[in-house]
Amino acid sequence: MLQVTFPEIVSVMRDAGSNVPVAEGHGCLCGALCISADYTLDRWLEELVPVEEGAGIPQDVEPAMRILYSDTVRALRGDQMEFEPFLPDDGVSLEQRTAALSQWCQGFLYGLGTTRMIEPEKMPRSIDEVLLDFTNISRAEVDPGDNAEEDEAAYAEVIEYVRASVQLIHDELAEVREADGSDVDRFDVAQPDIDSDAVH
Repeated sequence: MLQVTFPEIVSVMRDAGSNVPVAEGHGCLCGALCISADYTLDRWLEELVPVEEGAGIPQDVEPAMRILYSDTVRALRGDQMEFEPFLPDDGVSLEQRTAALSQWCQGFLYGLGTTRMIEPEKMPRSIDEVLLDFTNISRAEVDPGDNAEEDEAAYAEVIEYVRASVQLIHDELAEVREADGSDVDRFDVAQPDIDSDAVH
């Protein structure tokens, strides 16, 4: 269970001057953790928080982000299947939640695709379809209509699919994380155009 709330992290990142949506930032973290065994808090914060040359991450940013980072690592790599994407709660409109989910998937693809390089043949084919689905979800939108109950049910199904799929990808890439990757630090996932600039 996460010990920080979505609005808390939104406030922290806004105060730090970050232009990265919170959901996208968390997706980036999860993608990176799936492909790399040593993706650190500092590396993640470097993606999210603008820092002047020679300056460190603002001290008031690190505590909340460290909690989110630690809770995410624990949930993703634990054996209790507690992982969940970090998204707004049900009190937020479905349109906003869908937008956040789209941003989360975009961040996940970015984190998975730019953290580390592996040879294409070592990439399990079992996750190809999932990555394509995530690409489609990253472009999803909701048209307000009269079927609010059905829309909520569909959203819940997609959330569960994303949750279970990330756990699958993490498990499938266990050997990749354990392999020696000291001589490379980039990995190119074949995917349709994703705006990676949003995470810089």
